[in-house]
Amino acid sequence: MGRKVQAIRGMNDILPGQSSVWQYIENAVANVVKSYGYHQIRFPVVEHTELFKRGVGETTDIVEKEMYTFDDRNGESLTLRPEGTASCVRAADQAGLLFNQVQRLWYVGPMFRYERPQKGRYRQFHQIGVESFGMATPDIDAELIILTARLWKQLGLLEHVELQLNTIGVAEARENFKASLVDYLTEYKDELDEDSQRRLTTNPLRILDSKDQKTQKILEGAPSLDQYIDQESQEQFERLQAILKANDVSYVINRKLVRGLDYYGKTVFEWVTTHLGAQATVCAGGRYDGLVEQLGGKATPAVGFAMGIERLVLLLETLELIPDAAKASTDVFVVSMGADAELTSFSLAESIREALPNLTVLRHCGGGNFKNQMKKADKSGARFTLILGDNEVANNECQVKDMTTGQQESCALDKVSEYLSSF
Repeated sequence: MGRKVQAIRGMNDILPGQSSVWQYIENAVANVVKSYGYHQIRFPVVEHTELFKRGVGETTDIVEKEMYTFDDRNGESLTLRPEGTASCVRAADQAGLLFNQVQRLWYVGPMFRYERPQKGRYRQFHQIGVESFGMATPDIDAELIILTARLWKQLGLLEHVELQLNTIGVAEARENFKASLVDYLTEYKDELDEDSQRRLTTNPLRILDSKDQKTQKILEGAPSLDQYIDQESQEQFERLQAILKANDVSYVINRKLVRGLDYYGKTVFEWVTTHLGAQATVCAGGRYDGLVEQLGGKATPAVGFAMGIERLVLLLETLELIPDAAKASTDVFVVSMGADAELTSFSLAESIREALPNLTVLRHCGGGNFKNQMKKADKSGARFTLILGDNEVANNECQVKDMTTGQQESCALDKVSEYLSSF
């Protein structure tokens, strides 16, 4: 026998017992974003490498260390998408959806980054992204944040997450701040952690959210980004806060919040939790007004966010917030003994599915005696088992067994759906 082929490390199967929870989250998101007027967009998992180098930034960790990049047979450099925003911009601009237009878009799908796999961080992970184009005012930033708050409320998570806000200003303000930050940190270069030493010459803003305690101690005396913020960005930030307060959305200002991708500017935000250890961020985003133009389109204001499905599943499981209705279940199990009963069981199951489409009806297949069929009915977790024998078929009825009480009674075949609908 040949060696079994295993899944790639950090790329996980989503098994039947887990997929129902994923569907629960995805359906909740789909319903919320639809209520705000967002439309789904789908794009390929493979893009030209240049898209991410230009969009995400060549000095970011994603582009420098984490992308799955390869040459195809024509010698073109292609990359499995490491994030969704750049792809969404490319797709929408290519289709002519952006210039002088307002668009509200969302997407869901796998992303790929070569990282050390750990709980809540995988090499293939899944994101839900929500992006808005064509609106430069902070009311759309606020709407996106209020949308996420509504989602957390629906999932029962609102009391378990914290909204952190910051403004990182326009490009000129950030460049002025970067210069001062580099001047300050250069004096302490040898004391910084290894990643921060590298970022000092490539992406110094990322040093602000270093997890190294010694680096954070050094940063206590560093210049503050808010001292360099331009007036327009500050006014937008204050207006955003006013809208959130008026809608009872709590937040804290985190002056070290910068986000890890080059395209962000002005408002940035994260929803974080204390229930997942090091992987604290469950949703993050901000404004990226320059990205469309940076990727070759016409200048278009934009703002959006992304959330990782794996972390949301993990958070719901940790807090035991997954409702029973979101778990894989069988409502009705149909067993039959005899040739006539087997034929009738098909039409009975179909009639229930037609009349009660929200029920899961599992008809036993594969043969077996009555005892074994009943064991499978019990194992399925079904609330009701419908029992058909040739005698029942002759009398145009079936036995309905309530598996929670053990009570069993006869019911006319044409009344079974009506009987089940009362529970």
